[in-house]
Amino acid sequence: MPESPPQEAVVKVENLQTTFHTRIGPVRAVDGVSYAIGKGETLGIVGESGCGKSVTAFSLMRLIEPPGEVTGGAVWLGQENILEASETRMRELRGSRMAIIFQEPMTAFNPVLTIGYQMDEQISRHLGVSRQESRERAIDMLSLVGIPSPRERYANYPHQLSGGMRQRAMIAMALSCDPEFLIADEPTTALDVTIQGQILELIQSLQERLSMAVQFITHDLGVISEISDRVLVMYAGRTCEVAPTEILMSAPRHPYTSALIRSIPKFGQRVSRLPAIEGSVPSLYELPSGCAFQNRCPNAGQRCRDSHPPLTEMASGHQVACFHPVDR
Repeated sequence: MPESPPQEAVVKVENLQTTFHTRIGPVRAVDGVSYAIGKGETLGIVGESGCGKSVTAFSLMRLIEPPGEVTGGAVWLGQENILEASETRMRELRGSRMAIIFQEPMTAFNPVLTIGYQMDEQISRHLGVSRQESRERAIDMLSLVGIPSPRERYANYPHQLSGGMRQRAMIAMALSCDPEFLIADEPTTALDVTIQGQILELIQSLQERLSMAVQFITHDLGVISEISDRVLVMYAGRTCEVAPTEILMSAPRHPYTSALIRSIPKFGQRVSRLPAIEGSVPSLYELPSGCAFQNRCPNAGQRCRDSHPPLTEMASGHQVACFHPVDR
């Protein structure tokens, strides 16, 4: 484990490993993932369902519960390795220096407490202000995220808000203490397209205002291309490609990334059937000994079946874990 993280990174993840202990043995849901996010930067993490995106996020927030546990690696928030922090210290960090926007706010808010009460509790705890000051800050945040009549909404219960309004309220709560690092875990999945666009614009504008480091998780490459500076592609708990967004979208090198991008519908293009990736993601209980993508990859050879390809620098800022990368 390194002595200290790079000075320029707000958050740096090194060789993160998260394991779930099951009755048939340990399952590695996140296996050696590493990345860093700088101030004001957005890193998009993309991949199919079950690839480990959300487990990575919950590991960073120290929200993994038994039978799961973080079994290796380091997560630096500034100069502090939070995987070594006490639970008391983590309660201090969550909501203040680091925050998360969940996919479904209805399950994150307490349904029997008002939005305002829940925001007040977080603000007063982390900022040490009076109840009146926390109330005014909560109302200001609800206004900042575009909620109409914020003083009225402050007194509402979660079920009294629409899905889009609940998501905005969750963003307001996450940002109420000006965190340095924000994780957005598929925050627009349950919303219609119009509201989705508004939420994405809101997150971007607030990031610029607060200069946060943002980790944006989604399965939607269209969303990733709009909001991210860099993209990390995950498959079966591992990183298969990392690159600046424009380079990854125009010249992907991993066969999995290339197949994902080919499957995106293109405006104005009429086809009888969209390209699809044959097969399915392997079970984490029965991962092959070599590359996890080997059974779905048209380029796979014996070397792919014998060993897992390391993440290799193909160009500046562009890393690929593949023995047979796609030609440019």
